[in-house]
Amino acid sequence: MDLMTIGFTKTNAENFFGRIKAAGVKKVIDIRLHNSSQLAGFAKADDLPFFLKELCGADYTHEPLLAPTEEIMTSFKKLKGDWNVFRKAFLGLMAERKIESQFKAEVFDDACLLC
Repeated sequence: MDLMTIGFTKTNAENFFGRIKAAGVKKVIDIRLHNSSQLAGFAKADDLPFFLKELCGADYTHEPLLAPTEEIMTSFKKLKGDWNVFRKAFLGLMAERKIESQFKAEVFDDACLLC
C-alpha cells in the first residue's frame, strides 16, 4: 500500500498539483481542521475537488476524524509546543476516536493525506 502526505503552504499550484500527479495519487484525503480558510488559496475545499480531478485525475474527500482538535493544534502551532507532546495528544485522540475501526485500509491505498 502506498500512502503519501502533502502540505499546501509555501508552494504554488503548479508545484502542488504537479507533485500529486507525478506521484500517481488516486485520492487526496484532506485531514485539515480548517479546509476553507483564505490562507488555503488554491487548496480551498470548494475548488480542490475540481482541480484534483481535472489536473491529476484524483478524487477528493475530507476526513475530519483524522484531524487534530483545535486545542491540540493551537498548543503546538501558535504556542510553539513540543513535537512529542503534540504526537502523544494526537495519538491519544486517534485512539479515542477508534480510527482503526472507522476506515478500511484500502481507503488509503494510492492516497495522499493533505495537511
